[in-house]
Amino acid sequence: MTYRIAKDKAAGALMTAFTIVSMILVVAMAVGLYLKSTDILEEHSLWGLLSASEWKPMKNQFGFLAFIMGTFYVTAVSIVIALPISLLMAVLLTEYTRSVVRRFIYPLLDILASLPAVIYGVWGTLVIVPLVADVVGPAVGTYTSGYTLLSGAVVLSVMILPLLVSLFIEIFDNVSRELREASLAVGATRWQTTKHIVLRAGLPGIVASTVLAISRALGETIAVLMVCGNLIIIPGSLLDACYPIPALIANNYGEMLSLPLYESALMFAAFILFFVILIFNLGARIYLSLIRS
Repeated sequence: MTYRIAKDKAAGALMTAFTIVSMILVVAMAVGLYLKSTDILEEHSLWGLLSASEWKPMKNQFGFLAFIMGTFYVTAVSIVIALPISLLMAVLLTEYTRSVVRRFIYPLLDILASLPAVIYGVWGTLVIVPLVADVVGPAVGTYTSGYTLLSGAVVLSVMILPLLVSLFIEIFDNVSRELREASLAVGATRWQTTKHIVLRAGLPGIVASTVLAISRALGETIAVLMVCGNLIIIPGSLLDACYPIPALIANNYGEMLSLPLYESALMFAAFILFFVILIFNLGARIYLSLIRS
């Protein structure tokens, strides 16, 4: 008995230690990025960096507004595309299809979720970019090279779709079977049961899964870099190019030693991305606590 208690205490202490270490790592990353950003913050005001769009390192001009807006736009559009599709797919697989079908679909979702980002980028370059240039652009009467915000959002949505579908399936499977049966017993249709019982019971999990997908989309680099155009402009439409923060860091990190403030500017870009993801997750956590209460 004493041995079992000692094992429980040791396991609890080990998990506590791992939790503390993970928290320390997050704080250490934030502090490290901030310290690396102090040079650019001493040279320029915070408001000037965040509100300007001019990016001319040779002239000591570092404006991050175009990169910030490009990041938000491509992420928002990708979520708008992926969220309803993934929800409908998860509902179809959990509520309307047989188990034999799910046995074939689940491994495919796992394969799609595990593919490297560069494969999605190549697929986007070969398929999505020509489609946007040759079909979508002429359809709306606009010339476009295809390397646009829309192309980046489509590629991102396909990347996060398997993750969202897998998470939603797990959430819906965990909804009590008794709740479904009670709803059907009082005369509700299968769709009414799904809408008012399954989706409502799974709402906190849906929110948490969406936040996880957004966090991944915010940090994707290679796939978006290959299809978004990488022009330093604030997109005015879906067919304009964009330049997200991860693409900025990936494209310019090798050149950072050529100018004194270049490294600090790129570290500040990373700090912005870190801060946005942190605030977004904290806000989602507060929202989830309000839902559960």
